[in-house]
Amino acid sequence: MSRESAEKCRIVSDRARLASRLRSIIDNVERTIAVVGGTGAEGFGLALRFARAGAAVRIGSRDLARAQEAARRAGNGVVGMLNADAVRDAQIVVLTVPLAAQIATLKSLKNSFQPGAILVDATVPLEAAIGGRVSRTLALWAGSAAEQAARYVPDGVAVVAAFHCLSAEVLAHADQPVDCDVLICGDSPDAKAAVRELVNLIPGARAVDAGPLENARLIESLAALLISLNLRHKVKGSGVRITGI
Repeated sequence: MSRESAEKCRIVSDRARLASRLRSIIDNVERTIAVVGGTGAEGFGLALRFARAGAAVRIGSRDLARAQEAARRAGNGVVGMLNADAVRDAQIVVLTVPLAAQIATLKSLKNSFQPGAILVDATVPLEAAIGGRVSRTLALWAGSAAEQAARYVPDGVAVVAAFHCLSAEVLAHADQPVDCDVLICGDSPDAKAAVRELVNLIPGARAVDAGPLENARLIESLAALLISLNLRHKVKGSGVRITGI
């Protein structure tokens, strides 16, 4: 290849990367993110971080007053709504409810998802759901909480597992960057790319593609391990970094 041809290829490649980045920025501006369970610590922390980065965020709850109060605390244009209203017309829905409420919540929202929406499931199936230890996971017939969620969403809604390892305590300190990778599992490359952009809204976080949705059981177990480490070392913000990639 001549020097001139190589230079033309470089210019084309640079323009393609720039166009891709511009599309990503436009997508983030236009996307509406609904955080179902956004009145809880984890959901509120994620909503706060997304909103501070300029995203349009809705906090959903079964209790409208609680949703509105959480939105008031978050500021940055966050709106508090009932779950169904928050999910309606949202391009990305982040589910941060306890395992015991996961199925019932998704059943109640089935008619609210818009076609092509993405569900980001952050559920960790802890024994605490049945009165057991908070640092142990439950074995689910579906394989993982994320795979269970996939059974209760409408056709055309992609499910991605993510955000399990981000500490609610760390997320709440919105002026400080986090020191943790976000492992992402899913079967749709486009949906995982969209969630990667969500991760990029959180300073210090790095998205790591952890494979198909069936691998979600591994990151859900990792979240339980982090809870165990927090208890053992009397801290609230342990995280994980994947090296070598």
